Amino acid sequence: MKKTILFLFAALLCLCLCACAHENVPYEPDTPLPPAHSGTFVSEHGTMTFSGDGESVVIDFDAYLAELTGLPEGEHAGTYVFLSGELPPNGSVPVRYDAAHELKLTVDGQSVVIGMGLAAADGKTAQVGVNVVTPERIPMLFSDDGSFSVVFQLDAE
Repeated sequence: MKKTILFLFAALLCLCLCACAHENVPYEPDTPLPPAHSGTFVSEHGTMTFSGDGESVVIDFDAYLAELTGLPEGEHAGTYVFLSGELPPNGSVPVRYDAAHELKLTVDGQSVVIGMGLAAADGKTAQVGVNVVTPERIPMLFSDDGSFSVVFQLDAE
């Protein structure tokens, strides 16, 4: 009887340790990888021009968006990476843009992480997660007495 209880306890302990050792990884759709952003994306507060290499971007933000993001006003070259959002124990990790919760922009040696999402008109809720960022849309999500978005749309030119 003691051996049975000891065996069950050991098995339960192994299961607990295995569960704790499981690494939290971001969700990625089982669809083909979308192409890297390419072209100029326009919002009411500036532009982001992507080269199509999956890394390079030229931003041109007005004073308002520069203040919101903490990046410099005007035209600046930089790099970008889409991130998963916080996943313990690793934090944010790079993901494909159609599963991104954040965008990391690096300009002039300064990096900022910006939330991705579409705020509801009332500012009380926001849509985040899969397919919020698309090949034609990059919505930045901000909060100030409610949520609001600055949405960049691919310029059709």
